[in-house]
Amino acid sequence: MASSAATIDHILDTVRLPLSSRKMFGEYALYLDEKVVALVCDDTLFIKPTATSLALLPDAEQAPAYPGGKNWIVGAETLDDPDLCARVLSGVAADLPPPKPKKPKKPRAQAKPK
Repeated sequence: MASSAATIDHILDTVRLPLSSRKMFGEYALYLDEKVVALVCDDTLFIKPTATSLALLPDAEQAPAYPGGKNWIVGAETLDDPDLCARVLSGVAADLPPPKPKKPKKPRAQAKPK
């Protein structure tokens, strides 16, 4: 079941961080500082497990965000405390390495006229 845009809007409004979202395969990835910090699958928030997120949410449930995936922190309850959720997501972004620079796109070869 795909996540709804209303769920994403609710999360973005609640957390009040400069998060962005990108739709992928009917679900969403949430980005902070150009780093994936969370996923939203089946309208459920899954936070990337890092040293900070695990320290701030030591008793949180963990489960795969999608079938066959690794365990992520189920973060639905953190939305009840927007300040905690913001601290966790900011901590995840701080724990992750900077994104790799994007390679410039090669120009397409133009078809030769006949």
